[in-house]
Amino acid sequence: MDILKYEKLFTSQGYRNIVGIDEAGRGPLAGPVVAVAINCGTSNLIEGVKDSKKISEKKRFLLYDKILKSVVDVGIGIVHENEIDSINILQATYVAMRKAIKNLKIKPDLLLIDGNRADIKDIKQKNIIKGDSLSYSIACASIIAKVTRDKMMVEYSKVFPKYNFDKHKGYGTKFHLKAIYDNNACPIHRKSFKPISEYLPTLKYFKDNKKIRLLSCQIVAEKMIKKNAKIISFNEDFDIVSIKENILIFSSVNAIIGNKTINSKIPLNIVNLDSTIKNFILNLNSGNFNKVRIYNIELELKKDGHKINVKKDDLYDI
Repeated sequence: MDILKYEKLFTSQGYRNIVGIDEAGRGPLAGPVVAVAINCGTSNLIEGVKDSKKISEKKRFLLYDKILKSVVDVGIGIVHENEIDSINILQATYVAMRKAIKNLKIKPDLLLIDGNRADIKDIKQKNIIKGDSLSYSIACASIIAKVTRDKMMVEYSKVFPKYNFDKHKGYGTKFHLKAIYDNNACPIHRKSFKPISEYLPTLKYFKDNKKIRLLSCQIVAEKMIKKNAKIISFNEDFDIVSIKENILIFSSVNAIIGNKTINSKIPLNIVNLDSTIKNFILNLNSGNFNKVRIYNIELELKKDGHKINVKKDDLYDI
């Protein structure tokens, strides 16, 4: 089977910006659905590219880097669990696809889409059943979507260690289901999915200060991950340490519930920079940052949700 069959066919018909689209994450009980739109252009065929589900995790990560270096254009669309719960997973998948197309730099003149339908208008498209096995562009999109989502789930596992998201990526494995039964759902679970809808904790469940403070840090950290931060340390020496755009961010989180404030284990200010923070940096293996920023965060917990207030200090050179 020629995996470039569709690309060759439509190129011969005069199409130049042919974009493959696929998604990852329709089936899991937690985390986002991710869609990728990819324009491979006339780049050389990368050996081993095929449906991401048929490739080992290690090989997917290797192909991920090779694909991103070789393609003409790539757009990524992410729809998180709250929106999935609001509009359902099918509609969320369509939204993710439209976001991915919107995030392309070059407008496509033909879409090759995995599956038999997609709610995309104004661009000519070809729907291909099992397209991730039959089209090179779709197979590349499949790999990028899968790895993008997997990376997010690995970050979430640092914040919600009881669920082992780095192992099953949110799918309903035996271990994952038992973790839900034992610990209830966490903030990144899809509340409209079963059995998640039967294991939603109320504020009463978080009855002691330790649980409330942990939940507050988890909510803040998962928001950071959604904004492309990488978690370096969670609920250890500091509430949260993260990296974003080569800036090392130390965050302290104060939780407010009713009239009660539960303070961070270590309030942060510039005075700490020459002591606790510097010691942490010296012991840090990763050096991919050049500045430090301190966030002092207040998170107000309510029955119907939460409100976050972030006070950012200035950037400090290391």
